[in-house]
Amino acid sequence: MFDSGVGGLTVARAVLDQLPGEQVLYIGDTANGPYGPRDIEEVRGLALRVMDELVDSGVKLLVIACNTASAAVLHTARKRYTKGRGVPVIEVIHPAARAAAHVTRNGRVGLVATQGTVDSGVYGDAMGVVPGVTLTSQACPRFVELVERGVTAGSEVLEVAEEYLSPVKAAGVDTLVLGCTHYPLLMGPISYIMGDDVTLVTSSDETAKDVYRALASRDLLRSPQAGPARHTFRATGDPERFAVLARRFLGPEVGHVQQAGDAATALSADLPAVEAGRGDSAAEDCVCA
Repeated sequence: MFDSGVGGLTVARAVLDQLPGEQVLYIGDTANGPYGPRDIEEVRGLALRVMDELVDSGVKLLVIACNTASAAVLHTARKRYTKGRGVPVIEVIHPAARAAAHVTRNGRVGLVATQGTVDSGVYGDAMGVVPGVTLTSQACPRFVELVERGVTAGSEVLEVAEEYLSPVKAAGVDTLVLGCTHYPLLMGPISYIMGDDVTLVTSSDETAKDVYRALASRDLLRSPQAGPARHTFRATGDPERFAVLARRFLGPEVGHVQQAGDAATALSADLPAVEAGRGDSAAEDCVCA
């Protein structure tokens, strides 16, 4: 799995809850995140660099656990890795859009996301195929900053949430997509401002279901006899800072965080039997997002 930072760990949490036997290799591109304010072409280049490292490591499945990167690079990633190298690619946008279209009662869906995701129009495209559904979008740039400072409750969060959410609430939405993987950490204040009649949809659980389906349909689920799962966490920026935030997002599964750039070497130590005798299935023992 990969994200521009730690937000994608909310997706990793859901994947590990649904697939506790799988092994995750996670890279946070913290040296270049957040991606939200960046130009889409710049995001595409940054994301492909990280995904090249992951796929070169021998992973069996790739999860783009970042809405901005999903919007920027999904088509290219599936051509480059799925068609080119046989590695399935799962992203976080379409699972959330699909769930929101399913649960809305009045056809009015709201979206809160980074500026990059809103500008891409990718959620509008995804919702556009569902008759009778309209989308109201709102960029919320300060949400990521608040979460990464650990400010997820209190008056500051409520003031910012009220400012961002008022136009969406005024549109009469009955369903709100949290279109950034940081935003589940603000579920409480967002729910409080939107009210009990608005259903909140996050991509984490729906994406994890897609991961399960992709692995099961390809007979890639890790065998229970393979032993305890071992997870690897890497950061392109300061590993220690990443570790502090990552434990807040994911939990005790985050141990030592390594500097990104040596993923192939680290992963190869976990796969000696695979490399010795199973050829193209060398990534069977790792789920990467």
